[in-house]
Order: sequence, then structure tokens, then C-alpha cells
Amino acid sequence: MAVDLCAIKLAHPVINGSGTFDLIAARRAFGEAVDRHFPFAAFVSKTITLQPRAGNPPPRLYETPAGMINSIGLPNRGLNGYLEHDLPQLATLDAPLITNVMGSNADEFIQLVEALEPRTEVAAIELNVSCPNVKTGLDIGSDAAELEALLRAVRPRSTKPLIVKLTPNTANVALTAQAAQSAGADAISLINTLRAFAPHPQRRGQPWLGGGSGGLSGPAIRAVALAQLTAVSAVVSLPIIGMGGIATAAHGQQFLDAGARLIAVGSESFRDPTTASRIRDGLIAAP
Repeated sequence: MAVDLCAIKLAHPVINGSGTFDLIAARRAFGEAVDRHFPFAAFVSKTITLQPRAGNPPPRLYETPAGMINSIGLPNRGLNGYLEHDLPQLATLDAPLITNVMGSNADEFIQLVEALEPRTEVAAIELNVSCPNVKTGLDIGSDAAELEALLRAVRPRSTKPLIVKLTPNTANVALTAQAAQSAGADAISLINTLRAFAPHPQRRGQPWLGGGSGGLSGPAIRAVALAQLTAVSAVVSLPIIGMGGIATAAHGQQFLDAGARLIAVGSESFRDPTTASRIRDGLIAAP
């Protein structure tokens, strides 16, 4: 099951979705066992922003049938905090490190990518382009022309592989994937969460989540993820990381069959921390 991602050699095709596995917290809780039984072939960090973020006010989670809506709000130490505190701990993992970054404009993305460029601990950079554009209110990655312009500004700033994490909240995800490829992306990952609303159980018309709206993940979005993955794999030649509601090895195989080079496990790890190991072992054992 060994696989190659942008010249990065991986033992198998299962990695984590950004923000769904806190390696540092897991080590505090379970010690050396986390590294000894680490289930992912590469580790993707939670999203890092230029400045520190406290995240959204609570409540931050809402359970739905076959899924969950989160409004975590990307809490993180910011770029400097990541480089000083988190990166040294993540770098000790015996697996390639992919750092996920997000900016609200091209200049912020450039600063993030330039800061990571000299860091040999980072094998690749994942660009989270699901941040809303202040002017339009739409995700930066939802407009093909805007995404292409962003990538053309960022691409010359790094020699590391750039993975573009596409937003599913767009009219034509295949078009945005083509834009990413034409502007120099090395790989694509999809899908991110679907925009969703959680109604307050007592206050009619009011949101339950402290951030107002949130992102839907889990088995409920798997069919959408497979549809978008199929559409994207038909029009680009880049390696694709597929994700969205993967809970079993059979689900993972469906994503691989639809054109994914790797698969990422996300929300299911919250319900069952052994999910990635089960999926990995199931794929290896499959005929």
C-alpha cells in the first residue's frame, strides 16, 4: 500500500484531516503509545493563521443525523507560536509533516508560506482556501479566477509541495480544481466541510452555535464528497487527497476508486480513535 505524494514516500494512503487529530494533546494523555501506534502515514497540522486565534465562542459543536456541525473557529497560537512551540513537538514524529495554513488574502498566505519555506521539518504545505473573502462573503476558493490569482502569487514563494484544500461550497468544484492546477498546485485535497446551520432547541429562529453557522462533516457528506472527487479527478492530473465521511475501509476504497491517491480520516476519529488504524489495516488486507 506504499504511495507517493509529490515525491514524499508514504507507507500507506491513510492520513488525517486537518484539525481532527491533536497530536500534542494525545501525547499528553497517552504518552509514548501515540507514537508507537500512530495510524497515519503523514500528519496534517491544524490550520495555522498569521495571528493567534481564540476560536469561536461556545457552543462549538452540534450533532446531526449521521454527522456533526462544528464552529470551532480555528483556534491556534498563530504563526510565531506554531514555529516556536508546536513545530518542535510535531517534528519528532516519525512521519512526514504537512502544515495547513489559512489567510484572508494573498499577502497573508505569502507570509505564512515564506515563513515555512526554510523549515526542513515541514514536508509540504496545505493551503486552506475556505476562508470567507471579506469583500464578497464567499470562500476564497469558491471563485476559480480568485483562486488562480492567489496561487500565482503564492507559488513562487516556496519550493515545497503546495496542496490546495478546495472548498465544496462552490458552484463548480472541477473548475476551481483546474484553476489550482494551472496556477502551480502540486496536489489537491477535498472536501472541506459543507456550510450548515444548527437551530437553537429553545429559541426559535436563533442559532445554537456561538459562531452562528458552522461546517457539516461526517457520514452525511460522504456522497457529496464522492461526487466532487469524481468530478475533480476527471479534469486534473494532480494527486488528490479525498476526504468526507470516511468511516470504514470500504469507504476508503470507494474514494481510492473514484480517483484519490490518499484518503484522510476526520470526524470519525472523534467517535472512534482507532478508526484510522482499522481503515489502514482493512485496505492492506483487502484482495
